[in-house]
Amino acid sequence: MRASNGDKIFYITNYIILALIACSSLFPLLHLIALSISSSSAIETGKVNLWPIGFTWDTFNVLIEGTPLIRSFSNSALITFVGVALCMLTTIMAAYPLSRPNFYARRFFTLSMIFTMIFTGGIIPTFLVIQSLGLVNSYWALWLPGLVSTYNMLLLRTYFENIPSEIDDAARMDGCSEVRLLLQVVLPISMPVLATLTLFYGVAYWNIFMSMLIYINDTDKHNLTVLVQQMIQSQNILQQTMMVQPDDQVHVVEEGIKAAGVIVMITPMLVVYPFLQKYFVKGVMLGSVKG
Repeated sequence: MRASNGDKIFYITNYIILALIACSSLFPLLHLIALSISSSSAIETGKVNLWPIGFTWDTFNVLIEGTPLIRSFSNSALITFVGVALCMLTTIMAAYPLSRPNFYARRFFTLSMIFTMIFTGGIIPTFLVIQSLGLVNSYWALWLPGLVSTYNMLLLRTYFENIPSEIDDAARMDGCSEVRLLLQVVLPISMPVLATLTLFYGVAYWNIFMSMLIYINDTDKHNLTVLVQQMIQSQNILQQTMMVQPDDQVHVVEEGIKAAGVIVMITPMLVVYPFLQKYFVKGVMLGSVKG
């Protein structure tokens, strides 16, 4: 069917609005990038907007040499990789049996998990439990409390439930066990939702902040988010950072250091997202059932 004039106007209007929204979202990021690679004199005079002036890497050099950036980045990577792996494993193990119609008491277990979304113990009781388990100042204090996200588990369970039963029947007729059915049939055709949940968990663990301040006392174990927050709020850290100059002729300003820290923090998620985004729109289920 050919689109009418009204439909064309509607589509064009939507495209214009979405383009404006996309541009407005990119402006702050472009401004931070420009600040991080511009010369200090251009930043101090307020000439830097969306395009760098006096291109230089001095701000990043000072940031790396004057702060524990590499160590904090490694801590963030460790927390994210291990946390995502554990969360995906437990989420799949919880969602799959709850999606099976013949699983005994699945309604009870589902409602019990939904109950935790409404009523929680709070910060102090949770801290006392973590302390009694001896997990304070350990990354397990970050991983264990959020091992299963009820919301993400419900998303995955719903996706599993919508897989046509003909696929399960065909696999069982070929002699598939329940474990083999999950690993070789269900998970391969669930890549879109798995990629989405991986991104959700990854962003949550990479940006983890409050739990880090509550449970981790050793500053050597702090992640990149805490380091950037301290740089933004603590003038002492900024002054110590700017005192470590790779060259006596190099001069950096606070705005450039802050912008560089934020760019380093958000870059990994920006790099990972395009590789996962393709699964969001991929029609894996199309044509999976014939007849």
